[in-house]
Amino acid sequence: MRIAVTGSIATDHLMSYPGRFTEQFVADRLDQVSLSFLVDHLEIRRGGIAANITFGLGQLGVTSALVGAVGQDFDEYRSWLERHGVDTASVHVSPTKHTSRFLCTTDQDLNQIASFYAGAMAEAREIELKPVADRLGGLDVVVISANDPEGMLRHTQECRDRGYPFLADPGQQLARMEGPEIRRLVEDAEYLFTNEYEHGLLLQSTGWTHAEVLDRVGRWVTSLGPKGVQVESKSDPKIEVTPPKEKQKGDPTGVGDALRAGFLAGLHHELDLERSLQLGCTLATVSLETDGPQEYEVERESFLSRIAEAYGDAAASEVGSKLR
Repeated sequence: MRIAVTGSIATDHLMSYPGRFTEQFVADRLDQVSLSFLVDHLEIRRGGIAANITFGLGQLGVTSALVGAVGQDFDEYRSWLERHGVDTASVHVSPTKHTSRFLCTTDQDLNQIASFYAGAMAEAREIELKPVADRLGGLDVVVISANDPEGMLRHTQECRDRGYPFLADPGQQLARMEGPEIRRLVEDAEYLFTNEYEHGLLLQSTGWTHAEVLDRVGRWVTSLGPKGVQVESKSDPKIEVTPPKEKQKGDPTGVGDALRAGFLAGLHHELDLERSLQLGCTLATVSLETDGPQEYEVERESFLSRIAEAYGDAAASEVGSKLR
């Protein structure tokens, strides 16, 4: 199965401030703020939704093509992804802009001051999918995850025009895009992915009813946080899958991306829908137990044991026959 994953590629710069931001604000000087915080810790983590999904696929032995826009500072990140089974040959490199960056400082009360630099991501609108398909000998599914909005719409339309099946995963860009844009992004998707909040926001923004969305997509997959995931379609009964119990809780960033990676790996291995969701939920739990969206590792026997514990020996045996 030839999988292309389009979307953001970024690095996160996460800093910890040992005091309280609020103690530094002067009530009658808020129109002239000039503050600098001396931080104790800096963590630089590789991220971006598309990169996280392709990393997760690589952890399960499935190579996918990463499609997005980066800066010339991407070399080290590229090497990391390629070492973890990601095809980066279709990544667009901007000659002038840096790779997207998220910069966030958190104080001791967990208040945050953050900035996001889109940078090269804006050039995703210049990427055409046909050269990717030509290089791979076709495309069986294109993931359209949060990215430059114009790029997302271009990719969606090209999928329709060229007959590439696609998975619509608008994510946080739902809050930025208008109803007509969201309708163009979603319509004809083989799979639509949202979380619970995005589920309601999509209905509100498009003006569609729940039934009208199901008329326009093949299947609607909604992640439900600790309750797991559900998938609905116009003709088939709802499927609900609960996740394995986590051993510990780490940073939840990237957990949804791991869910999608596991689900896509299941489709790649021709597992049925429920089994693919179980695989996705298990990978999401492994991700949740680790700080950072690309810091976890899949150890085959331990991973299969968790599937057996959560979903039974038959599930573990079926996944094990496919998992390298």
